[in-house]
Amino acid sequence: MQSIIWDWNGTLLNDLDFCISTINVLLKKRELDLLDRFSYKEVFSFPVKDYYQAIGFDFSKEDFSIPAHEFIDLYNSGVAQCNLHAAAKDVLEHFKNMGLRQFVLSAMQQDMLEHTLKHQNIFDYFEGIAGLNDHYAVSKIERGEQLIDHFSINKAQATIIGDTNHDFEVAQQLEVDCILVADGHQSKERLEATGAKVIDDLQQLKTLPL
Repeated sequence: MQSIIWDWNGTLLNDLDFCISTINVLLKKRELDLLDRFSYKEVFSFPVKDYYQAIGFDFSKEDFSIPAHEFIDLYNSGVAQCNLHAAAKDVLEHFKNMGLRQFVLSAMQQDMLEHTLKHQNIFDYFEGIAGLNDHYAVSKIERGEQLIDHFSINKAQATIIGDTNHDFEVAQQLEVDCILVADGHQSKERLEATGAKVIDDLQQLKTLPL
């Protein structure tokens, strides 16, 4: 049976502008250059420590854990205000009606991931949910392997849907197909550079053979 493994932030959850405004709070506090949509989409990456360094954080002056926790605290306090992407529920329902298995694999902390999925009233679409067990968002690969093993997901019939080149890297490591959506945290050009299939928005998923 075909399985869809969804990324969460930026893919189903439209939190781009909220993430930009949140990181800008940290940048302003440190008198660093602020980001707009264009600059953010060109620099955001995993591991997030590298992204923080790229936008000016100096970890010889403060430990990475300080801004990382600042960001998470601000993010968690306001993420409930974010909405799903316009077509998210429609596509989830479409795949459900097709009989596809659906999962979430996210760099969000597990408890918060479950909480936000329930808040958005989409928790029950997913057979399994895998977030990280710490706040540092180092890698989703190990959690992906655990997800695949625990739910006996057939890799040959699985597709990861994400919004970053890291989702493509995870898919390669897990040996599953990948579709990237250029409506999230990275520019279309960066996504296309991976060689993965890239679509403009979630609605296009309904026209693709999976």
